[in-house]
Amino acid sequence: MATRDILKTLRAEHDELRQLFEQMEGTTDRAAKKRADLLARIKANLLPHAKWEETVFYPMFAERADRDGLKTHAEAVEEHRAVEKTVPPDVHAAEFGTPQFAGRVKVFGEMIDHHASEEESTMFSMARKLFTAKERAGLDVAYEEWKASPAAAALTAVAEAKTGLKAAARRVTRRAQ
Repeated sequence: MATRDILKTLRAEHDELRQLFEQMEGTTDRAAKKRADLLARIKANLLPHAKWEETVFYPMFAERADRDGLKTHAEAVEEHRAVEKTVPPDVHAAEFGTPQFAGRVKVFGEMIDHHASEEESTMFSMARKLFTAKERAGLDVAYEEWKASPAAAALTAVAEAKTGLKAAARRVTRRAQ
């Protein structure tokens, strides 16, 4: 049996998101239902992942990090914040069968890939030094349990509600212009 490691799990989730965005990029404007299904899968994978990083992994990383690690942590937090506040609401404000949706989801995927690549190359290499293999295995178990918890469901629901409200506001604003 392979040894558990939170960094391997997070990387595998990044790879799954990359594949979903790649599938999305291969759709046409006529594939509105497929785009909706893919976006739902992206959200189902991304939201618990991001919320756990923000509430558990990033704070633990910051507690142990040196100055360079704290800069890496601050950048990761800001990337999460920037993506959450802007891109998903813009994606949701567009109709699935439009070039606007395709363009917005492409930018979303590029931002996720950029963030994941930096996280994997910089933060994860630092984390391997900051956390023992046993600690990383324990974090992996804790993450799996957390994803099935009411807390995860609540944080995910709040994030989805915020995105939906922002998207609705953007649609109304665009119609008024």
